[in-house]
Amino acid sequence: MPTKANYEDVDAVGGGLHFLRDELDCENFGVSVLECDPGWSGKPHDHAEDGHEEVYVLVDGEATVTVDGEDIAMSAGDALRIDPDERRQIENGDTESTFVLAGAP
Repeated sequence: MPTKANYEDVDAVGGGLHFLRDELDCENFGVSVLECDPGWSGKPHDHAEDGHEEVYVLVDGEATVTVDGEDIAMSAGDALRIDPDERRQIENGDTESTFVLAGAP
């Protein structure tokens, strides 16, 4: 049976991260919406332990994602795939941005 959720109905953590995995009853796939204020920076991290491959889709705004020391400029409409063992960090630009983050082992 399909499950529907609106990310704005899910409490945000860390300021603007809406985890939808539980809300959508996902078993093997995670999806989140990240709303970034101007100048916001995320925590550097990887998913080597849990094996999560991720795709970041920038829906609105401009941001830079640093992956293993390489800065990747992103504009609205860009998508970026990241291996589980690659260290990543989002650094938002001068305007508000919205990402859709998807991942699975």
